[in-house]
Amino acid sequence: MAESLNLRLREGLPHPRGATWDGEGVNFALFSAHATKVEVCLFTADGSEEIERIELPEYTDQIFHGWIGGIGPGQVYGYRVHGPYAPEEGHRFNPNKLLLDPYARAHTGDLTWNPAIFGYQMESGDDTTFDERDSAPFMPKCVVVDPGFDWKGEPNRHPVAWDHTILYETHVKGFTKLHPDVPEKQRGTYAGLGHKSVTDYIRSLGVTSVELLPIHSFINDSQLLEKGLTNYWGYNTIGFFAPDPRYASEREQSLREFKEMVASLHDAGLEVILDVVYNHTAEGNELGPTLSFKGIDNASYYRLLPDQKRYYINDTGTGNTVNLSHPRVIQLVTDSLRYWAGETHVDGFRFDLGTILAREPHGFDEQSGFLKACGQDPLLQSVKLIAEPWDCGPGGYQVGGFPPGWAEWNDKFRDISRDFWKGEASAAAIVPRLCASGDIYDRDGRRPFASVNFITAHDGFTLNDIVTYNEKHNEANGEDGRDGSSDNRSWNCGAEGPTDDAEINALRERQIRNMLTTLLLSQGTPMLLAGDEFGRTQQGNNNAYCQDSEISWLNWQIEEKGQSLIAFVRKLTTLRHNYAILRRNRFLRGVFNEELGVKDVTWINASGAEMEDGQWGDEGMRCFGMLIDGRAQPSGIRKRGGDATILLVFNAAADGVNFTLPECAGGDEWTLIVDTNRPDIEDVVSKTGDVYTVTGRSVLAFGHPNSEVDAA
Repeated sequence: MAESLNLRLREGLPHPRGATWDGEGVNFALFSAHATKVEVCLFTADGSEEIERIELPEYTDQIFHGWIGGIGPGQVYGYRVHGPYAPEEGHRFNPNKLLLDPYARAHTGDLTWNPAIFGYQMESGDDTTFDERDSAPFMPKCVVVDPGFDWKGEPNRHPVAWDHTILYETHVKGFTKLHPDVPEKQRGTYAGLGHKSVTDYIRSLGVTSVELLPIHSFINDSQLLEKGLTNYWGYNTIGFFAPDPRYASEREQSLREFKEMVASLHDAGLEVILDVVYNHTAEGNELGPTLSFKGIDNASYYRLLPDQKRYYINDTGTGNTVNLSHPRVIQLVTDSLRYWAGETHVDGFRFDLGTILAREPHGFDEQSGFLKACGQDPLLQSVKLIAEPWDCGPGGYQVGGFPPGWAEWNDKFRDISRDFWKGEASAAAIVPRLCASGDIYDRDGRRPFASVNFITAHDGFTLNDIVTYNEKHNEANGEDGRDGSSDNRSWNCGAEGPTDDAEINALRERQIRNMLTTLLLSQGTPMLLAGDEFGRTQQGNNNAYCQDSEISWLNWQIEEKGQSLIAFVRKLTTLRHNYAILRRNRFLRGVFNEELGVKDVTWINASGAEMEDGQWGDEGMRCFGMLIDGRAQPSGIRKRGGDATILLVFNAAADGVNFTLPECAGGDEWTLIVDTNRPDIEDVVSKTGDVYTVTGRSVLAFGHPNSEVDAA
């Protein structure tokens, strides 16, 4: 065996990281600044038996590396890393623990929660002890992949301009688990999401970009498994390059199937955005398991307390925080991003707890190493980068704090929109949100797209549940209702939960349409939660992270009122695409343009006149108009449909309001194109000065019949 190994083993190269097949063998390269030795462990195809252990022969610039001939795609492997076990100094090396390659392109097998996966003697509860049990039988393994894939001439991406973008957030499994048109074996998988009936439906909604909850390989928490639950959302990553095999109909082909899904969505004209979790890993704190980074180089990969390196900085609330101040860790994350964008053709990323990625030891920094690395990278500059701009660490709320080029989830839009339709926010409060929150984002050349507007997301109530429940109902989570936010800003319209009261149900349906209209006709980038377009419910659960069940899965047995709501959503997205004035590339400022003789936006009171400053402070003022004049955009940069005039009328009052239609440019006729009280209404022509009764709690949209608009 030794002679054979000498013939097969070469020094290899320190780059690229991970396991790279060249047609004759595999090059292994692993970073560790503090290890003393690294061994590659080769396993049988099913991962059940370790058949060979080979020490990597070279160490260059903190990279252990070696080339092994005679192996290739399908080879199952892991690492054993030697070094000091000195938790007080931040080191937790233990060669008895099989470790996942941070750069592995595929995983196989599942984690078994056994005491052997802990680097210390777990039963003692003392992380300074050393455990000698072999963890390999209980660990998932890495797989060498063949990166080849026939994209059939498809370019790397199908980019959608930001001003046309409508995001659609969903879950790979939950979207098709109950879908009747998807073959049973493919339901809940990458293949299922790429099924033509599914992509056709998504495209028909008028959305442009599918934002997927985490698909990176992740771990199910032991405490959830003990309750018969799982980490359904997947925010517990352990592999930044590997698509989770649980979402593959053929687990051994997870990477290929993921690429096929991307190609299918692209064929439908849809972008693919990945929700990525680089802020923490599944290894937890000092009492957590040793699965990968902790055993490879704990002191480099994680942020540790400066004076107590045994303990982890926990800005994530999950036990550990990835150390994005370390250059090799920044490289790991940016290599991962480039891999998904370049090799799998995804179109962008939404960064979970994005503030952490830009936090240096002194705090959040717009000029952090990670943000600089992204900002100068030619490939990453060309994809969509969306931050969740908050975390639970010090100074963690950074809405508006990210640099030019980034978009951000805007929770102010969410909160104030909910409050406005609940009757607890004034017109003055919602006005900036309708204008892409220029008070937050209008700086340094940032554009309105920077504000990702949403009313619902995976975390919290669905849109149906916002109008159905005052309180969270998380009993199924097994935490006695302690989990999930209590700040839902919801209103059940008079009864908690489903009801047969026709009046309450009519109000609920109108409130749903009000919030959808607010979302899809506001400036900025709208994000729709999958299923909200037909009234999906989670039965009042506002924290369904652990519900791999019908609570979370989309139910495709859609009732008539759900079909009606889908038609209404399609009407709104069509208007948004057709009227460029609804998705301007410049912020609305309400300032009179002397050269053009017009304001870009004018706020109208119920008498049809321009709103006066003193009227904004009127506590009872819940009805107002938003007149957007396309002529205010210089003709040299106008888009087709950009010179239209649109009047939006919002009435959050309980009672109807008589609203006088104001004067408009280009004629005295207005055409009513949306009425949330009458969703099926056809175009109705009115004239300047006509009085229109705006139903209590409703939205109207008027346009000009002679306005030039884009083709649908």
